[in-house]
Amino acid sequence: MGDVVLMHFTTADYVIFALLLVASTGIGLFYAFSGGRQRTTQEFLMADRSMSCLPVSLSLLATFQSAVAILGAPSEVYTFGTQYWFLGCSYFLGLLIPAHVFIPVLYRLRLSSAYEYLELRFNKTVRICGTVTFIFQMVIYMGVVLYAPALALNAVTGVDLWGAVLVMGLVCTLYTALGGLKAVIWTDVFQTVVMFAGQLAVIVVGASQAGGMAEVWRKAVNGSRISGLDLNPDPLERHTFWTLGVGGVFLMLALYGVNQAQVQRYLSARTEKEAVMSCYVVFPCQQIVLCLGCLMGLVMFARYGEDSPLDKGYVKTNDQMVLYFVMDVFKDLPGLAGLFVACLFSGALSTISSAFNSLATVTMEDLIKPYFPNMTEAKATLLSKGLALVYGLVCLAMAYLASIMGSVLQAAFSIFGMVGGPLLGLFCLGMFFPWANSTGAVVGLVAGLAMAFWIGIGSFLMRMSDSMPVPPLNTTALPLFDNMTATVMTTLVNATRPRLRRSGVEALYSLSYMWYSAHNSTTVVVVGLLVSLLTGPMKEKDLTPGTVFPVMGTLLFFLPERYKEKLCCVTPLSTPQKSKEIQPYQMAKKDGNGAALCKEDTVTEDKEMESDRAQTEEEDDLETRAALPSCQLAGHTVEETVF
Repeated sequence: MGDVVLMHFTTADYVIFALLLVASTGIGLFYAFSGGRQRTTQEFLMADRSMSCLPVSLSLLATFQSAVAILGAPSEVYTFGTQYWFLGCSYFLGLLIPAHVFIPVLYRLRLSSAYEYLELRFNKTVRICGTVTFIFQMVIYMGVVLYAPALALNAVTGVDLWGAVLVMGLVCTLYTALGGLKAVIWTDVFQTVVMFAGQLAVIVVGASQAGGMAEVWRKAVNGSRISGLDLNPDPLERHTFWTLGVGGVFLMLALYGVNQAQVQRYLSARTEKEAVMSCYVVFPCQQIVLCLGCLMGLVMFARYGEDSPLDKGYVKTNDQMVLYFVMDVFKDLPGLAGLFVACLFSGALSTISSAFNSLATVTMEDLIKPYFPNMTEAKATLLSKGLALVYGLVCLAMAYLASIMGSVLQAAFSIFGMVGGPLLGLFCLGMFFPWANSTGAVVGLVAGLAMAFWIGIGSFLMRMSDSMPVPPLNTTALPLFDNMTATVMTTLVNATRPRLRRSGVEALYSLSYMWYSAHNSTTVVVVGLLVSLLTGPMKEKDLTPGTVFPVMGTLLFFLPERYKEKLCCVTPLSTPQKSKEIQPYQMAKKDGNGAALCKEDTVTEDKEMESDRAQTEEEDDLETRAALPSCQLAGHTVEETVF
């Protein structure tokens, strides 16, 4: 085993890296001093709900394509082959369901925070529980996502560790706090282009040095790195078609369906149609990103074969191996290594800027505004900017904590994956099961989080106590997969040693990390429904119109009407109870943009609301005369009943 080999940056590399930071800051300053100059919370937190489809979709992509994923996917494919590519199969349902279920419901309710939905559907307690869970998840996560790539870069190139962390953290905080969501989205677009350019450069140059793509493919086939379709249904197997293609759907839903960072982007779109289209545009982009990661791993294998830099001792961990490969490929091409590092840090910047902005939004909308309803718009905007700044500084503090936590760093990443599933379960409980009540929602969320931490910590401790040698849990051993979804604790360790058959509780601890989200969200739904039925299910008249997606009425079409009424299976939108309750839905329908009302618009809005009320009463009168049993409406199409 040799000593760790340091590669060095050239001046051209530093110049390209600096250009990334300058351009990102420039975009933030542009939006700080142009247009509305971020004077309202609507502009600062929601980009005035004026964004078009393309920037929203590229921002959706960039938010969850972080440095960890850029480093992780190639090393996964290099080590284990292309089985990981089947994750692409989960993108179909993982993006179609948010586009046609979550976006229509959330967009029409004219929300700023996804957790406002929980108050409309359940009550304030459930909203606060959801918000606090999300803040806990993001705060732990964002420091690690900033520190991790800087640590890998420092290990391979000797670039000053804390210099890189501070520069990235401060630049990101600056443009997020000054330019608001518009700056975050447009820097994401720029950073996505840089990410694609950096990865493409590595693949093109690396493949040509290896003798062309045909030669790369030949070596991969000979080295058994091209995987076939593994249909093994065992949920304990780390990667099979089912764990990736089906378990991955739940991971995607936790990200693209209910995560505030993504929901905020949907809600910033000009119209509901543009929000839905952005989901469709993300799909091919996600497939391209996945293919680039897999191709990079195959090019690495063509260069090193089974004799990896990790085995030779040139680097200590998998993520460093990818950086070593990049520096090795570009050693005679000044500037290109800088481009890849810019690509790497674009991933980190886009993720943490989204974290700052979404955290500022939920803190403002869920924890401050409800208790200070008379706060002026100017004060609220200033406070929102202050919150973004504070979260930026918290991120640097968390990066420092990550540096002293050692192997606990992996557990920090795991917490992110563990919390995503229960939050998905909470939203599904509210959106699909009309009889679920607030008690069931709170108990279900607590049960889901308890289950998540039990499995996560149990699997971690099981491996720690195992007599078999385990790869060192080094501070840079990061997750191999989409950073926001991966639960690290079952990845590197499980993959690098023989599979032992477990039984009982140990089998639960050995569950593939790809099933965590599905398992934990199902726990929330099952417990939530049982508790709701025991404590008195929700009645149809108590539901806020527009908060339930009418899937149950359609699925349970065979039940007698009296049972359907008991189970509250009729969409509340079809028979609104009071004009007051339906106001958010009516307003959203009337104003496609969904922009929230400014104080000066209230007089005009009152007049409009009067005409809305009159119209609603007229419709109610007609419905009463028609005297249709409400359950008959349940069989209608989704468009007729909800939208």
